[in-house]
Amino acid sequence: MKKLLLSAFILVAVGFGNSFAQTVDEEIALVQEAFGKDKKALVEDYMDLTPEKSAAFWTIYEAYEIERKEISKERMLIINEYIEEFTRIGNEEADVLATRSLKNDARQNKLYSAYYKKFKKATSAMDAAKFIQIEFYISNTIRNAIQQELPFIGEI
Repeated sequence: MKKLLLSAFILVAVGFGNSFAQTVDEEIALVQEAFGKDKKALVEDYMDLTPEKSAAFWTIYEAYEIERKEISKERMLIINEYIEEFTRIGNEEADVLATRSLKNDARQNKLYSAYYKKFKKATSAMDAAKFIQIEFYISNTIRNAIQQELPFIGEI
Protein backbone atom coordinates (compact mmCIF):
# COMPACT_ATOMS: atom_id res chain seq x y z
CA MET A 1 0.00 0.00 0.00
CA LYS A 2 2.75 2.45 0.91
CA LYS A 3 4.60 1.85 -2.37
CA LEU A 4 1.40 2.46 -4.31
CA LEU A 5 0.74 5.68 -2.42
CA LEU A 6 4.30 6.86 -2.83
CA SER A 7 4.32 6.18 -6.57
CA ALA A 8 0.96 7.81 -7.20
CA PHE A 9 1.67 10.96 -5.28
CA ILE A 10 5.22 11.43 -6.44
CA LEU A 11 3.90 11.47 -9.99
CA VAL A 12 1.35 14.13 -9.06
CA ALA A 13 3.81 16.17 -7.03
CA VAL A 14 6.67 16.01 -9.51
CA GLY A 15 4.29 16.79 -12.33
CA PHE A 16 3.29 19.91 -10.42
CA GLY A 17 6.87 20.88 -9.68
CA ASN A 18 8.01 20.57 -13.29
CA SER A 19 5.02 22.01 -15.14
CA PHE A 20 4.34 25.73 -15.00
CA ALA A 21 3.18 26.23 -18.59
CA GLN A 22 -0.29 27.23 -17.46
CA THR A 23 -1.28 29.90 -15.02
CA VAL A 24 -0.73 29.08 -11.37
CA ASP A 25 -4.48 28.95 -10.66
CA GLU A 26 -5.09 26.54 -13.57
CA GLU A 27 -2.21 24.37 -12.42
CA ILE A 28 -3.49 24.30 -8.86
CA ALA A 29 -6.99 23.36 -10.05
CA LEU A 30 -5.63 20.52 -12.21
CA VAL A 31 -3.42 19.12 -9.46
CA GLN A 32 -6.14 19.34 -6.84
CA GLU A 33 -8.68 17.70 -9.13
CA ALA A 34 -6.37 14.79 -9.99
CA PHE A 35 -5.09 14.52 -6.43
CA GLY A 36 -8.56 14.65 -4.95
CA LYS A 37 -9.87 11.82 -7.12
CA ASP A 38 -6.87 9.55 -6.60
CA LYS A 39 -6.63 10.39 -2.93
CA LYS A 40 -10.28 9.64 -2.22
CA ALA A 41 -9.92 6.16 -3.74
CA LEU A 42 -6.82 5.49 -1.65
CA VAL A 43 -8.48 6.75 1.52
CA GLU A 44 -11.57 4.66 0.81
CA ASP A 45 -9.49 1.50 0.34
CA TYR A 46 -7.48 2.14 3.48
CA MET A 47 -10.38 3.13 5.73
CA ASP A 48 -12.51 0.08 4.88
CA LEU A 49 -15.52 1.54 6.69
CA THR A 50 -18.71 -0.29 7.56
CA PRO A 51 -21.80 0.92 5.70
CA GLU A 52 -23.10 2.43 8.95
CA LYS A 53 -20.02 4.63 9.37
CA SER A 54 -19.42 5.34 5.70
CA ALA A 55 -22.09 7.98 5.08
CA ALA A 56 -21.09 10.10 8.06
CA PHE A 57 -17.39 9.74 7.27
CA TRP A 58 -17.69 10.81 3.65
CA THR A 59 -19.86 13.81 4.45
CA ILE A 60 -17.19 15.05 6.87
CA TYR A 61 -14.41 14.11 4.44
CA GLU A 62 -15.91 16.28 1.68
CA ALA A 63 -16.02 19.28 4.03
CA TYR A 64 -12.45 18.52 5.12
CA GLU A 65 -11.25 18.40 1.51
CA ILE A 66 -12.75 21.81 0.74
CA GLU A 67 -10.77 23.35 3.60
CA ARG A 68 -7.63 21.31 2.86
CA LYS A 69 -7.63 22.42 -0.76
CA GLU A 70 -7.68 26.09 0.27
CA ILE A 71 -4.68 25.54 2.53
CA SER A 72 -2.92 23.51 -0.18
CA LYS A 73 -3.62 26.23 -2.74
CA GLU A 74 -1.90 28.77 -0.50
CA ARG A 75 1.06 26.39 -0.03
CA MET A 76 1.37 25.98 -3.80
CA LEU A 77 1.27 29.75 -4.28
CA ILE A 78 4.06 30.14 -1.71
CA ILE A 79 6.09 27.46 -3.52
CA ASN A 80 5.45 29.11 -6.88
CA GLU A 81 6.60 32.48 -5.56
CA TYR A 82 9.72 30.82 -4.18
CA ILE A 83 10.45 29.15 -7.54
CA GLU A 84 10.05 32.44 -9.37
CA GLU A 85 12.19 34.43 -6.91
CA PHE A 86 14.69 32.06 -5.28
CA THR A 87 17.72 33.47 -7.11
CA ARG A 88 16.87 36.99 -5.89
CA ILE A 89 15.75 36.29 -2.32
CA GLY A 90 17.10 38.64 0.30
CA ASN A 91 16.44 38.85 4.03
CA GLU A 92 13.03 40.50 3.72
CA GLU A 93 11.75 38.07 1.07
CA ALA A 94 13.09 35.08 3.02
CA ASP A 95 11.31 36.31 6.14
CA VAL A 96 8.01 36.79 4.31
CA LEU A 97 8.16 33.34 2.67
CA ALA A 98 9.18 31.61 5.90
CA THR A 99 6.45 33.37 7.89
CA ARG A 100 3.80 32.50 5.30
CA SER A 101 4.98 28.87 5.28
CA LEU A 102 4.83 28.64 9.07
CA LYS A 103 1.33 30.15 9.13
CA ASN A 104 0.26 27.71 6.42
CA ASP A 105 1.58 24.77 8.46
CA ALA A 106 -0.25 26.05 11.54
CA ARG A 107 -3.52 26.26 9.58
CA GLN A 108 -3.00 22.71 8.34
CA ASN A 109 -2.36 21.42 11.86
CA LYS A 110 -5.47 23.19 13.17
CA LEU A 111 -7.45 21.55 10.39
CA TYR A 112 -6.13 18.11 11.32
CA SER A 113 -7.10 18.64 14.96
CA ALA A 114 -10.56 19.95 14.19
CA TYR A 115 -11.39 17.16 11.79
CA TYR A 116 -9.90 14.44 13.95
CA LYS A 117 -12.54 15.37 16.53
CA LYS A 118 -15.31 15.38 13.92
CA PHE A 119 -14.28 12.00 12.48
CA LYS A 120 -13.98 10.52 15.97
CA LYS A 121 -17.45 11.69 16.94
CA ALA A 122 -19.01 10.40 13.70
CA THR A 123 -17.17 7.06 13.53
CA SER A 124 -14.71 6.03 16.26
CA ALA A 125 -11.32 6.98 17.66
CA MET A 126 -9.76 4.12 15.68
CA ASP A 127 -11.27 5.31 12.39
CA ALA A 128 -10.32 8.91 13.10
CA ALA A 129 -6.75 7.85 13.92
CA LYS A 130 -6.58 5.80 10.71
CA PHE A 131 -7.70 8.81 8.72
CA ILE A 132 -5.13 11.08 10.34
CA GLN A 133 -2.43 8.46 9.74
CA ILE A 134 -3.19 8.11 6.03
CA GLU A 135 -3.60 11.87 5.67
CA PHE A 136 -0.19 12.50 7.28
CA TYR A 137 1.40 9.87 5.06
CA ILE A 138 -0.08 11.29 1.87
CA SER A 139 0.71 14.89 2.82
CA ASN A 140 4.29 14.12 3.86
CA THR A 141 4.92 12.06 0.74
CA ILE A 142 3.81 14.93 -1.48
CA ARG A 143 5.72 17.53 0.52
CA ASN A 144 8.89 15.46 0.38
CA ALA A 145 8.58 14.94 -3.37
CA ILE A 146 8.09 18.66 -3.96
CA GLN A 147 10.89 19.60 -1.54
CA GLN A 148 13.31 17.36 -3.41
CA GLU A 149 12.61 19.34 -6.59
CA LEU A 150 13.13 22.76 -4.99
CA PRO A 151 16.53 24.39 -4.80
CA PHE A 152 17.70 25.63 -1.42
CA ILE A 153 17.96 29.36 -0.80
CA GLY A 154 21.31 30.55 -2.12
CA GLU A 155 21.78 27.44 -4.26
CA ILE A 156 22.59 27.85 -7.96
